[in-house]
Amino acid sequence: MSDVLIRGGRVLDPASERDELADVWVRGGRIAAIVPPGTVLAEAGPRVPILEASGLLVCPGFVDLHVSLREPGFEEDECVLTGTAAALAGGFTTIAAQSDSSPVVDNRSAAEFVRLQADRAKQCRVFPLGAVTKQQRGEELAEIGQLVQGGAAGFSDAKHPVANSEVMRRALEYTRMFRRPVLHFAMVPELADQGVMHEGFQSTRLGLRGIPAAAQDIMTGRDIALAELTGGRVHLMCVSTRDSVARIRQARAAGLGVSCDVSPHHLLLTDDVMERFDPLYKCLPPLRSREHVDALIAGLRDGTISAISADHQPRAQEKKQVELDQAPFGICGLETALSICVQALIRPGHLTWLQLIARLTKGPADVLGLPYGTLSPGQAADITIIDPQAEWTVRASAFASRSRNTPFDGQTLPAVVKSVLVDGAVRFGVTPVASVP
Repeated sequence: MSDVLIRGGRVLDPASERDELADVWVRGGRIAAIVPPGTVLAEAGPRVPILEASGLLVCPGFVDLHVSLREPGFEEDECVLTGTAAALAGGFTTIAAQSDSSPVVDNRSAAEFVRLQADRAKQCRVFPLGAVTKQQRGEELAEIGQLVQGGAAGFSDAKHPVANSEVMRRALEYTRMFRRPVLHFAMVPELADQGVMHEGFQSTRLGLRGIPAAAQDIMTGRDIALAELTGGRVHLMCVSTRDSVARIRQARAAGLGVSCDVSPHHLLLTDDVMERFDPLYKCLPPLRSREHVDALIAGLRDGTISAISADHQPRAQEKKQVELDQAPFGICGLETALSICVQALIRPGHLTWLQLIARLTKGPADVLGLPYGTLSPGQAADITIIDPQAEWTVRASAFASRSRNTPFDGQTLPAVVKSVLVDGAVRFGVTPVASVP
């Protein structure tokens, strides 16, 4: 079904700064028009199915910059089929798949495999991220040109920092030629080694080895310097510290090719929760203290942080059911991302709905140069419909994802994704009602 009328919703489209009650007409899988409620298109057929959206938000489908799908090699955690299903359940219609599979996505055939599996799944759009270095070892550049031919939308070594500055410099120079960004996880490995949480008062009180904010700040400064040197584009994933936000703000003001994102759990949780010694709260970068969270929110407000990523890191249940220092990092984030953002940003009044949707749609789409994240006429009808007043109780056992590693299990959260359309076809949630002729 690629023709549909979404009737009477509050339409939010940051790309056109639209925030109004309107009807959205979809024809042939593309946005045909956004018109005042009740307006009938002259070219509309007599039996266009209708999705009633009164009291609901109608916005572009969300875009996520880095999602770990784990296939091939770690299918006990996730696969393309379950990961894309989880994306749809969270309102995401386009995701970039991380290169952290086994084998690593460091060659053309590996990138094409991700695309092929996504085509078979027939759920949301998936663009592979190619590895920056072979085997993500940070020593030798991957086949950048071949990866672009294989469909790589950007380049990332996932949670493996490219510590060698000369290698990172060459990566930015090569990817600049293909107009692709490097999505880098800024962390000095030596400072983060064996750390399990943020280094500060709580880590000292709990007797746990910490990861200092400086581990991110130092690498952020280096990446900004290399972006200035090379003219390349670097996107810093999962920014979590006050000083990193300040440095990125300065770099963007200077017109450098630097951008960044933040994950929802870093906006809502602080390192205080680590006193529970629960591995479900263990993530990388670690949950920080309040002053860092406040800086992240300020960065979102002024546009320094242009994107929000769920940082979906699924882990099989048995991997998390071990001692804190032995458990892997990661939170299963796609299906709770919107609700956590509403809890952390909308309810306290930090962001408007239009601002939040911008960081979930246009912001990330612009980083990768993708023609999504907008409801502009003629564009693909990738649409997410939200009930902003509804609440739901998180049931990890009911996740579409294969993994259950969320610290929000059992909590009641705001905002519910009602329907998700990709190319005008409902892929998740409430389906259209046949119209009266």
